[in-house]
Amino acid sequence: MIEAFLKGLAISLLLVFSVGPVIFTIIKQSINNGRAGGFSFVGGVWLSDFLWAILSNAFSAVVAELLHFEKAIGFFGSVFLISMGVYYLFFKKIKLNDQAVPVNAATHAKLFTSGFFLNTLNPGVIAFWLSWATAFSNHTHLQRIIIFSTCLLVNMSADVLKVVLADKVSDKLTLKNITLINRVSGLLLLGFGIAVLIGTYTIIKH
Repeated sequence: MIEAFLKGLAISLLLVFSVGPVIFTIIKQSINNGRAGGFSFVGGVWLSDFLWAILSNAFSAVVAELLHFEKAIGFFGSVFLISMGVYYLFFKKIKLNDQAVPVNAATHAKLFTSGFFLNTLNPGVIAFWLSWATAFSNHTHLQRIIIFSTCLLVNMSADVLKVVLADKVSDKLTLKNITLINRVSGLLLLGFGIAVLIGTYTIIKH
């Protein structure tokens, strides 16, 4: 069981330190909408990860079949990322007193949904969970539960830390710095979206 725990810890570190659009968006949402808004966003990400982990282990054949639609998933995912990038890069307006405005139920729902779809429509996330589910397919049911539960819990703990730290730092940021963070985040989302689109186009050509 210790071996299963260590394997779960190892793959969780790969997920925690992977450079992708989610990590930057978690920080940005926490700065823009405070700790409550940040947790709403990561809640959507957690639900997405949980579902992909379950599906990859219980229905690996079904998830593998989804990869036949990789082009469609990649296209919609890239459009979603590019749209978010353009919005935060060019259209998102920041006010310094945004941090004092309570996040209402509609905003929580919007943040949760955006976190869910940002993670779910990322082909890299699907490949991550399916690859490890396949790699550990020869392990017992209990071992796989320990491996993937450990991975999810460590990743969730890391996300909580990101939200808390971003919220603490946000009080010390000026309007200029918050605007810059949004522009950089938008640029990164746009870049990731274009990269996914290029990758999807390459798949189509082949």
